[in-house]
Amino acid sequence: MATDKKVKRPKNDKKKGGGIGGWFRRYRWFFFIAGGVALILCGLVLIYALKPYTGDAAWVYIPRDADTETVRDSLQHSLGDGIGERVYSLWRLQGGNPSRSHGAYLIKKGEWAVKIARDIKRGLQTPVKLSWSDARTMEQLARKVTKTIECTPEEFLAACHDVLPGQGFTPEQFPAAFIPDSYEMYWSTSPHKVVSKLLNYRNKFWTDERVANAAELGLKPVDVATLASIVEEESAKSDERPKIARLYINRLQRKMLLQADPTVKFAVGNFGLRRILNEHLSVESPYNTYKHIGLPPGPIRIPSRSGLEAVLAAPGHDYLYMCAKEDFSGYHNFARDYATHLSNARRYQQELNRRNIH
Repeated sequence: MATDKKVKRPKNDKKKGGGIGGWFRRYRWFFFIAGGVALILCGLVLIYALKPYTGDAAWVYIPRDADTETVRDSLQHSLGDGIGERVYSLWRLQGGNPSRSHGAYLIKKGEWAVKIARDIKRGLQTPVKLSWSDARTMEQLARKVTKTIECTPEEFLAACHDVLPGQGFTPEQFPAAFIPDSYEMYWSTSPHKVVSKLLNYRNKFWTDERVANAAELGLKPVDVATLASIVEEESAKSDERPKIARLYINRLQRKMLLQADPTVKFAVGNFGLRRILNEHLSVESPYNTYKHIGLPPGPIRIPSRSGLEAVLAAPGHDYLYMCAKEDFSGYHNFARDYATHLSNARRYQQELNRRNIH
């Protein structure tokens, strides 16, 4: 007959409350507390990193020779001490490098601090507008071009002397290398790249069709720019400029002196002259078209796109002379012969005298 025997627990059997489950139960409060602390820390990090910029849109500029303290100062100056310091700390935590961050960044309201820091750390610049509508001299052009970018007017002019001669331009022809317009480029773009980008835009204007059109007029692209600069100084009336351009082309083809008053003003160095006198006409300068046949050595201003197109669209006519109208409307009287021109000029001179304009 079977008898009950006491069953022994195997040595490897776990006691009640033992094993992983028992270990977790003994330390569960520790995990709950640690998890809670971790969640709180994560929340604090998110709150710190996702703090939005609440000010008006602002530009942050980091110059080419910046160090970490310069970056901090730039951020605080542009964004304010609080958010600026926060962005700076996040930028440092992400491994920000001043040379990599060199540039300009437009910060908009509502952007997170961590995004601002990341964009600056990666050098994701915001393009800036570079634009000008008119400039008479290269010095004026340099000041206008560099108004919204890092390079200085002096650096821009030096780059012109480095880049443009290799592209076939003499110093007198430098104004022909640029066309007034609105451009986009990075604030940190080097002076040489600025010149090259602007020159490239000008070269795109000169399509094969336009070059061929200029050749039919007996002109090269640089000649068109030079003539356009004279025409633009001669008249502010865009509808009259093609007609004036053809008059000068007629004189060029006949080997006549252009006798363009704006070139005399350029030679004298005074575009404000209201009346051209004999003392002005006698000035010795290659730009004085009362003394030298042909076009001057280069443009007397930076010609506009519409000015270039006015020359290329010059309509056929046989006028050789013109004089400002005596009604001071800004338009001109045109003449085919010198006698008619003298009559037109006499009426204009009389009106100058009547208005006491010297």
